[in-house]
Amino acid sequence: MTAKAGSDRTPFDRPPWYTRRTPEVPPVDAAISLRNVTKSFGSHTVLQDISFDIPRGRISAVMGPSGTGKSVLLKNVIGLLRPDNGEIWVDGEETVSMGEKDLYRVRRKFGVLFQDGALFGSMNMFDNIAFPLREHTKKSEKEIKEIVLEKASLVGLLDHMKKYPGEVSGGMKKRAGLARALAMDPEIILFDEPDSGLDPVRVSYLDELVKKIQEETGATFLIITHNIASVMRTSDYIAVLYQAKLVKFAAKAEMRTTDNPLIRQFLAGRAMGPIGMDELADERTDVEKELMERERRRLEADGRDVDDYGVMTV
Repeated sequence: MTAKAGSDRTPFDRPPWYTRRTPEVPPVDAAISLRNVTKSFGSHTVLQDISFDIPRGRISAVMGPSGTGKSVLLKNVIGLLRPDNGEIWVDGEETVSMGEKDLYRVRRKFGVLFQDGALFGSMNMFDNIAFPLREHTKKSEKEIKEIVLEKASLVGLLDHMKKYPGEVSGGMKKRAGLARALAMDPEIILFDEPDSGLDPVRVSYLDELVKKIQEETGATFLIITHNIASVMRTSDYIAVLYQAKLVKFAAKAEMRTTDNPLIRQFLAGRAMGPIGMDELADERTDVEKELMERERRRLEADGRDVDDYGVMTV
C-alpha cells in the first residue's frame, strides 16, 4: 500500500526511507524480539531504540510511569502501529517489512485482552467469546459451542453464558475478555492493563487465573501494567520503560535486587528517587522536593533504611 502525495500515511504504509534488509535473526527461544524500535508522533518520541527479547512460553511484564509508551509498544508488537525505525520479530518472522496480508497471518498468533474486556454490549457472554471463531474460522456452530464452553470453563464463567456485559461485574468482563482471547488458541497473549478498574481482591484472583492458564496452555504472555504487586505475583520477566527508553529487561529475581535507582524507586513505589511527578521533566519542582523530604523523614521515623535515592534497601 502506498500513500498518495501529500496525504497522511496509514499505520500500514512503510516510511518513504525504508529499505528492506536482512535483519539479525533473534534467539530461537524468543517469541517476540524488538531491535532498536523507535516510534514518534510528530516531534514527540514515544519509544526510542527499544531492544529486548521476550522468552517463549513465559510471562513477561512491561512497566513504567504513565506516558512511557507501554501501550504504544504493545500496538507496535501486534502491528496496529508500525515503528519509524527498527525491527520486530514474532515467532522468527520480521514483521515491520511485511505487507498487510502477511501481517494479518501473523496477527492470528495473538490473543489480546484489552483494559475493559472490550466486550460487545449487544452480545451475551457466549456470543462475545464466540465472536473471533465466527469471524475468522469456518468452524461449525457445534464446534464453536464446544470451544466456547471449554474456554468459559477455564475462566469460571460457565454459569453466566446468557448474561450481557451490562449485567456482570468488572471482573467477569475481564474473564470473558480473556476467554475470547483464548478462543483461537493463540501462541501469544497480550494484556493491556488487565487489572484496570478492579479492586485488590479481584486483581489477586485474576493474577492466579493468569498463572493457571499460562501453565495449562504454555503460551507466551506479555502484560502491560502499573500494578507492581500483580507483576511480582505473576511475571517471570520484567521490562521497565522510562522517558521513551528501556531501562532494563531481566528476570524478576534480578530486578528485585538491582542497584539501578530508578527501578528500585519504581518497584518500591517511593516518592524519593529519579522519577518525578512529571514524566517529561528533568528537574524537580519545590513541591516534589518537599514531598520527597516528607517521605524521607517518615521512613527514618519508622526505622527504615534508605539509600541515596530514598529507595528502601533490599
